[in-house]
Amino acid sequence: MSDKTSAQSHKITHLLHNLDERIFNSPKIVLGLILMVTLFFASQIPGVKMYSDFADLLPQEHPYIVLHNEIKESFGGANVVIVGVEVENGDIFSNAALARIHRITQAVDNLPGINHNLVASITHRNSRKVWMTPEGNVNSESYYDPQGEELSAAELETLRQDVVANPRVYGPLVSPDMKMALVKAQLNEGQLDYVKTFDAIQQMRSDEGADGFKIHVTGQPMLVGWAYQYLGQIIQIFMFTALIMIALLVFYFRKAYGVLIPLAAVVVSTIWGLGIISLFGYNLDPLGLVIPFLISARAMSHGIQIVERYYLELNDHADHHKAAKQTFESLFRPGSLGVVSDAIGLLLIAIGSIPLNTKLAHYASLWALSIIITVLLAVPMLLSVLPKPKNYAVKHNVFRNVGYFCADLISTRKAAKNALLIGALLLVGGWYASSKVVIGESEPGSPILYQNHDYNVSSGAINDSFPGSEELYIVAETSEKGGIKRPEVLKALADLERHMLMDPGVGGAKGIPDLVKQVNRLLHNDDPRWMQIPDDAQYVGGLMFTYMMSSPIPGALNEFVDTDERIANLVFYYKDHQGETIRRAIYTAKQWIDANEGKVDGLKIRLAGGTIGVTAAMNEAAYETNLWVLPLVFLLIFAMVMFFYTSLQAGMMMFMAMMFATTLTYAYMGVTGMGININTVPIIAVGVGVGIDYSIYMMDRIRSEMVLQHNLSSAVRTAIRTTGLAVSFTAITLIAGIVMWVVLSDLRFQSDAALLLSVMVILNGAAAMLLVPAWVLVFKPKFICEAYEDEDGVIHADSVDSDESDLKSATSTVN
Repeated sequence: MSDKTSAQSHKITHLLHNLDERIFNSPKIVLGLILMVTLFFASQIPGVKMYSDFADLLPQEHPYIVLHNEIKESFGGANVVIVGVEVENGDIFSNAALARIHRITQAVDNLPGINHNLVASITHRNSRKVWMTPEGNVNSESYYDPQGEELSAAELETLRQDVVANPRVYGPLVSPDMKMALVKAQLNEGQLDYVKTFDAIQQMRSDEGADGFKIHVTGQPMLVGWAYQYLGQIIQIFMFTALIMIALLVFYFRKAYGVLIPLAAVVVSTIWGLGIISLFGYNLDPLGLVIPFLISARAMSHGIQIVERYYLELNDHADHHKAAKQTFESLFRPGSLGVVSDAIGLLLIAIGSIPLNTKLAHYASLWALSIIITVLLAVPMLLSVLPKPKNYAVKHNVFRNVGYFCADLISTRKAAKNALLIGALLLVGGWYASSKVVIGESEPGSPILYQNHDYNVSSGAINDSFPGSEELYIVAETSEKGGIKRPEVLKALADLERHMLMDPGVGGAKGIPDLVKQVNRLLHNDDPRWMQIPDDAQYVGGLMFTYMMSSPIPGALNEFVDTDERIANLVFYYKDHQGETIRRAIYTAKQWIDANEGKVDGLKIRLAGGTIGVTAAMNEAAYETNLWVLPLVFLLIFAMVMFFYTSLQAGMMMFMAMMFATTLTYAYMGVTGMGININTVPIIAVGVGVGIDYSIYMMDRIRSEMVLQHNLSSAVRTAIRTTGLAVSFTAITLIAGIVMWVVLSDLRFQSDAALLLSVMVILNGAAAMLLVPAWVLVFKPKFICEAYEDEDGVIHADSVDSDESDLKSATSTVN
């Protein structure tokens, strides 16, 4: 029988080992090449831009977004600015209030990139009183004339009554209590400049702010504008974080190499990452900075692992070159496996149809993979060419107590069984709590900002006073030109409106059926009995023409129908865009469509536009991405670990660790009310990939110690006290790297994302420090218990016949 420890028995690993040897034996050449590439990437950094692109948030292939892109220029999209002018004493029907509303309307109409055809307010020229003259002519005039004289008390009262009589103004633009008026506007996506728009709005608020008036502003452009305001704060957080991490390194190592080398690894890794972003031509989104920052923190974590192991190897090897080489051989392969796991979690985010996440997946996965070169390869080589440190004794500190505590806690098979039982119970509880996680938002306003932020306060004030500022567009298409004028089409749309209004979350509606009925009533002496849709298409056309001709402003019907009168837009108003509200809205619409599809020839109802429709598409895309990404991350990491260690149990152990941490992460989200959306899905996928590093390092160290000690209990204890120590410190370093987002950031999403990542790091750390060792002690996997070294020093899992009895004896000795 051939000797299984010989190189001939393991030709592939022998070739890999020789390759490693050749690379490591030329450290100056390799480090020189890395330096050249680093300088090249550094030259690309000035090309990196930081901005938000609204189109990047939208799953472009989703049918709702396809519709949104078709209608946004004619009927409007999701980039809506809504200004609420609130009067604290009295109502808006005073000369001072109307003049202020008019000035604000003009300021909004002058915003950069505004769609002038889609500006609306009570003082705008498109808001008109329509009446029939004694001669039988239809006439109209604006409710407010900015060039006219001040209105008398009687004229103001008449204006109030005229507004109340118009359901397209009273309710949508003037609140039922008449204390607030809205100014609404749509911005063209291709011409969006969030900073200029935000600055102009804030300047308007400053100019028009006065005692007795409150000016509230909400809408997507305002939200992104607020996010841009915190870029300076983000830089401050970076600085504070860097200081904290340096302080931790000083406290932990108290040695120059222990501080400077991990920091150098971070700097080089960051240069490569930013260079990759620039070469791709991608932008950094202000809301997505947590993930690039996390990748940099991971680079530091790997650097800490390497330096920690280097100091331990110096105790066994007088030659620091040998110590550096041994560190490289011990950590490069499991470290690379961990880095690839990180990259898989990032890359699979691209499965979804959201461009922002696709871009993130591309550059972040390559950035993560670069850690193999910039840290796992470069740091050991750097240690081999630098002078040997004079003091390499590792002193005890408070961080080391974590490893010793866990080692004492999981030291017997009975304790291990108890740990697995507790883990199983936590899993069951976690599954229940995770069922409470919602798709989309779980509360009104924007989760990007805190509830007491000006934006959410404004949103709340407007929605409390009006039917709702969140709009759902349902589009009706007919097969022929002028098809919208057909009575059966209008009656079907009116029935759809009635069906949607049965939802208690709908505050109101606007559509061409209402307009036709109002004009029909007007032409019949305002008799309510004529508030109906005529049975003749030509008569309907006449009513629409009458309304259009009554307005001196072109395009009076543009908000209702297209110029061919083939497509109509129905608008429904909601008070929020919470996940439950959106699901109910879409379900109610689909319910009517399913029941009435095909009943009217040539009529097709399409979903969905407006803020509600766009958010529904993003929520559905996030849910589908989440549905695919996590199982694939689990499957691929399971397969890679199983292949790497040629052991099904190795894959199962990692699967168990991922399942534990991920389930409890979802439980945390369920308890805290954090929803699954396009922002949280990448965080979860990244957290899975990042966290599994710890378990891989721990499993690999137990295996290495088992080869040396031939006693499972001792191997586990040593591994926890060494690698477990590094795991605990790197976890603390990672948390320190992101905790400042929790403490200092005024962007709630960044704070919540950092907190979520911290929870995932803690859970993955606990799985690595407690559950993995417990699993090993209880199930005694062969790839660990029967591991041995070949002549190259590479560990293998298949047993050696001559040593079989000794190994069985050794593995049965568990305290």
